[in-house]
Amino acid sequence: MVACGGGGGGNDFATAGGTGAAPADPVVQNPTAPVVPPTDAPETPVVPTDPPEEVADTSFDVYYNVCRGTNPKCFNDWGAFATTPDRVLIYSRTAGPRHANLGTPMASGLNPAMNTDNVMQAGLVRMLKDAGITADWTEDVTVLTSRINNYKTIIFASSNRDTLWNGALPTTGTTATSQDAARTALRNYMRRGGGFVGLHNAFGAEYNWPYYEGLLGNANFYNHGPNRSGDVEIIGQDPSTEGVPARFTFQDEWYNLAPFPTNVKFLAKVDTNTLQPLTGAPHPGHAGFHPVAWCQYYDGGRAWLSTLGHNTHSFIANSTGPGADAFQKLVVQGVKSTMGLTPFCTE
Repeated sequence: MVACGGGGGGNDFATAGGTGAAPADPVVQNPTAPVVPPTDAPETPVVPTDPPEEVADTSFDVYYNVCRGTNPKCFNDWGAFATTPDRVLIYSRTAGPRHANLGTPMASGLNPAMNTDNVMQAGLVRMLKDAGITADWTEDVTVLTSRINNYKTIIFASSNRDTLWNGALPTTGTTATSQDAARTALRNYMRRGGGFVGLHNAFGAEYNWPYYEGLLGNANFYNHGPNRSGDVEIIGQDPSTEGVPARFTFQDEWYNLAPFPTNVKFLAKVDTNTLQPLTGAPHPGHAGFHPVAWCQYYDGGRAWLSTLGHNTHSFIANSTGPGADAFQKLVVQGVKSTMGLTPFCTE
């Protein structure tokens, strides 16, 4: 056999009868060391590690095309209201059925003379004044359009139906003006970090404007049963609920909602076991969970909502009406949180 790397000739080992030299003895490095057969030990397998699964960000609502929910990332902290006085605007214009506690419609302009039956508006002014907050009021849509950015919070006090639509404006001719200017004003106000509080029949407004429905927390008024007593339970620890009794009897219409609020922080509910009857036809009612107050960030601003506020006695000072003091405290603290005077909708 030919040696590896070598050729034939005189370097070959001689066979029997040949004259070639014998090969040298093999070199043994350590003749006493035991011979260890090679082992094909398997390598330690490398277990692949997946990156931590990311939690889906649900802050952007593709239906309403806004960032909304309880994440502060949805607040536009641009400092737009940094020098604005602690002032709010109460807006109670009705374009449909008018609740009795709103009283007689007011004259146009800002802060018109109140009638003696404007109980809800006067009650809100008093409640906020006691908390060190100045409140203006109007039922004039043009005032809302032109002055909205002068306030840290806008309160919709049972303002209903097409409350932001100005049907008095001409739609043709050289003086034609946009009839929905107030809608644009409200939307841009929220985007600059404004505050919004919706009370009671504010849930019966702007049915045909999806942006407003989202502002309410993806919620809208559907119907209600008879005006009756029920027990409100505080279910969310929040600056707006601080000091409010954990449970108090109240009287209201207990709105049924369609759609039902989503991606909000629920603050209070009614114990439906205390409602007799539960609801009015045809809505089955929210037997398992019937919220009456919640909050959310919306499109850059802060929104605090409550379906409560139907009865006149709920807005009177030193009222003997059931739960009036607790309700008034809840509302005032909700307003303060939307103004940025206290932390808002804490997670």
